[in-house]
Amino acid sequence: MRNRIHESKRETMAVVSLRLTALILALAVYPILWPASPSAAKSANTDPRVMRFEPVQFNPPQPDRLVLENGMVVYLLEDHELPLITITALMRTGSWLDAPDRIGLAGLAGHTMRTGGTKRMAAAQVDAELERLAAEITVAIGTESGSAMLDVLKKDLDRGLQIFADILMTPAFDPARVELAKQQAIEAIRRRQDRPQSIVGREFPKMLYGPAHPFARESSVESVTKISREDLLAFHARTVHPNGIILGVTGDFEKAPMLAALRKAFGSWTAGAVPEIVLPPVTADEPGTGPDGKSGAGGKRIVRFIGKGTSQTHVRVGHLSIKENDPDFPALSILNDILGGSSFRSRLFQDVRTKQGLAYSVGSALRAGVREQGFWLMRAETKSDSTHDVISRLVTNMERLREQPVTDAELAEAKEAFVNSFVFSFTSPSSIVARLIGLEYDGLPKDFLQQLRDKVVKLTKEDLLRAARAHLHPDRVKILAVGPAEALPRLLSGFGEVKEIKLAPEG
Repeated sequence: MRNRIHESKRETMAVVSLRLTALILALAVYPILWPASPSAAKSANTDPRVMRFEPVQFNPPQPDRLVLENGMVVYLLEDHELPLITITALMRTGSWLDAPDRIGLAGLAGHTMRTGGTKRMAAAQVDAELERLAAEITVAIGTESGSAMLDVLKKDLDRGLQIFADILMTPAFDPARVELAKQQAIEAIRRRQDRPQSIVGREFPKMLYGPAHPFARESSVESVTKISREDLLAFHARTVHPNGIILGVTGDFEKAPMLAALRKAFGSWTAGAVPEIVLPPVTADEPGTGPDGKSGAGGKRIVRFIGKGTSQTHVRVGHLSIKENDPDFPALSILNDILGGSSFRSRLFQDVRTKQGLAYSVGSALRAGVREQGFWLMRAETKSDSTHDVISRLVTNMERLREQPVTDAELAEAKEAFVNSFVFSFTSPSSIVARLIGLEYDGLPKDFLQQLRDKVVKLTKEDLLRAARAHLHPDRVKILAVGPAEALPRLLSGFGEVKEIKLAPEG
């Protein structure tokens, strides 16, 4: 029953998405199907390869926002298509609070909040009751936030909400479930050096932020072993409070009864001292100049490799970048799309893979930060003998963005893709509420995405060139390659002083 419910939800969301797509396409072709004038009729015969349409206008429904007596923020958006209700919670907690000798505590707390039972119900009873209701509850805690979600049938809301509230308010952290979660985490740690792609994904942030920064540090067998049930109880009591939670409710409900149910479930939970998100300064950058003699206030070019017994090399090339509220964020987003974020039509894909045949996979990514600098990177996977050529092409394409404007066609395609994809950020009531919750949590205006879309529309080639020259620095990128130890020092030597990162054995 439980699987059928969730399959039904997925099918329904697929239908909604298809209907929305059909509506967008219908709106786009409407002037062609029903010309209003001879000139419009004439346009119906235009070559489709050169046809242009006005950007799709889409105004998503706005949920109600209110604050309960204990400080919990609630967003409500009704959707009566199916007798289902989804409740999500975004919690101001995170692994930034982990002590240096207890790294992994927050993640373990999130996992065992769900699996470890509550003061009212043993762990096995929670599992059995959720199975009986065909309901699902998930909890997870990441670096800067925690999240929880309840999916339940409308008829079972009261019981499902009671269990959900108990998990958030009074988790029991059953000792047996805690020990099981610790052993699972330790086993994952022992095996995480098996895959080169996993290694490069973990080690590159250490080069950017420093190994002790919350964005880069990782748990160890030692740190997880030290975590006790008492640590988990103390972490929850210290960091999870109703006035630090933003709740989103979507589905088949009426506002007044839902508010009454929420007050009944959470009304006894008193407000607490919500921890402020404070991240340490970034310490990874090293002062100096690059091998080409160019200066850089953010440091010099740094080249590192990790030896792994493979015939392939996994490459990361990049540096720290901007925050999401930076005025140049729209321009950098479009630049990234043109460079490598758009897959098949991007410069990196066309150059490195299609023309040169140097890489199996290639692309770029911009991860703008909110409270701390984000990062921008290029990635590739290639055979080891092509490592030098691949990195050379990555850096060359980066330099090209600084040296000459993008083409009119590239700018138009990237802007059109961005604007037309905007609507798919609001494909369902739950996605609409999730967006608003995330924006409020990060301190951004609720129309941030609409502002971003409007700014993208106005961008020029000159805007992109100026942003590239201000924020892309080929002379001080960090380069990391994971591959054959005997070959990489030679293949990387042309990019700067090469040093090896030796991974400590796990377990």
